[in-house]
Amino acid sequence: MDLFERQRLIRQKRRAALQRGIVAILDIGTSKIVCMIIKFDPSVQEEAADGPNVIARHNRFRVIGVATTRSRGVKYGEISAMAETERAVRTAVQAAQKMAGVVADHAFVCFSGGDPRSYGLSGDVQLSVNEIEDQDIANALAACDVPDLGEGREPLHAMPVNFTVDHRSGFADPRGQVGNRLSVDMHLLSVRTSMLQNLIACVKRCDLELAGVISAPYASGISALVEDEQELGAACVDLGAGTTSLSIFYKKHMIYADSSPLSGNLVTSDVSQCLQIPMQVAERIKTLHGGVVATGVDDRDMIDIGADTGDWHHDRREISRADLIGIMRPRLEEIFEDVRDRLREANFDYLPGQRIVLTGGMSDLLGVDGLATRILGQQVRLGRPMRIQGLPQAATGQSFAAAVGLVLYSAHPQDECWDFDLPVSGLQTRSLRRAVRWFRENW
Repeated sequence: MDLFERQRLIRQKRRAALQRGIVAILDIGTSKIVCMIIKFDPSVQEEAADGPNVIARHNRFRVIGVATTRSRGVKYGEISAMAETERAVRTAVQAAQKMAGVVADHAFVCFSGGDPRSYGLSGDVQLSVNEIEDQDIANALAACDVPDLGEGREPLHAMPVNFTVDHRSGFADPRGQVGNRLSVDMHLLSVRTSMLQNLIACVKRCDLELAGVISAPYASGISALVEDEQELGAACVDLGAGTTSLSIFYKKHMIYADSSPLSGNLVTSDVSQCLQIPMQVAERIKTLHGGVVATGVDDRDMIDIGADTGDWHHDRREISRADLIGIMRPRLEEIFEDVRDRLREANFDYLPGQRIVLTGGMSDLLGVDGLATRILGQQVRLGRPMRIQGLPQAATGQSFAAAVGLVLYSAHPQDECWDFDLPVSGLQTRSLRRAVRWFRENW
């Protein structure tokens, strides 16, 4: 099926899922798979102001089921073993449905892999009438000069981040404004097609209809950044197990996203190789006793490795916490140095806010925020996801930021408000046709 038809079908399923009232939220990560069952009030709907379509914006929703399971068959945020990932997803979905007492047919999914790439697009049109209407916005979006994404890549998000009317910038919705020329700045995020197809195939094999797909950097930023940070400019760094995701928000829109393979699994691997212990034991030691700042007390704080190799002398070894920190700190410094380089490439220093928020499972390590402040040289804080109704206390940590962000996105699908009907036959150039197709697929 053509990409356009497939995306239109997904949008129809999204609306059907919201009207149905029961939706599954799936965060398919490298270390764990999270499933949340969300119950919406189907009577709460709003109609877009002066818009052509009715938007299912369910302001009242509640989490009625949550389940997590260890991820299998996922490496660096991408599915590497379909059968194992399917079993893990089925386990999480069935446990969440059992807790909720309902069966979910549709699912929203987020992922952290796919090698995301950001593009900045711009377009402008001359207005035929002074007052801006829906057709003028559609023409401006279609006028964006779309770059060549390369073979095997396709757009995932296409977000208008700023409108300009006669050199007056900063409009979130220019409809009703009076002017002679309309310009738009758009952020386009592309991912690898093969990764996206594997994700869709895995969801279908679990007897779920796909209602929407978003990237984990976008979801983490939605849940971890407060409103002022999204407005003034801030970066959300999700320190995950398989990838380190980065997203930059400005004027309440995501303007940049990226991911790096340097992640928490490399820290676990360093501990495993240095201590000659299995990865599972190294993960336990890193989680319970790990950190990045050593003090004098840590030299006397001994950790029982407790391996299970059968060799008594090897299994009964002890290591000081200072030595463990000495193993973990160099890799964490490398991760933050990579984040610093990516922020510089994105021109993050030019934003007025410049706040950096750390989230993800590895941000729970003691002293991570201080190390990040020293390397990144910015205002750094730890970001917990927003509290939503019905969310249990065990699911409010930093490692659930992407899942909570996906819940907020499913309740308020922002891409529906720019779904204008544009006559494709009136466009002459190939770039315009592609821009309209992407615009209609994502907005």
